[in-house]
Amino acid sequence: MLRTIVLGSCVSIQGLFEKALPDGRISVRVGDRIYTGRPVVAKAA
Repeated sequence: MLRTIVLGSCVSIQGLFEKALPDGRISVRVGDRIYTGRPVVAKAA
């Protein structure tokens, strides 16, 4: 499943969901790299 995370204040990364961490962050895979950050929350339209 594709997920989007935010790194810092303005960098967002979209990749395949890897795992959820106990502190609320998630990890996503882009190619052979794994990034960890805060998940972007979907808002209702």
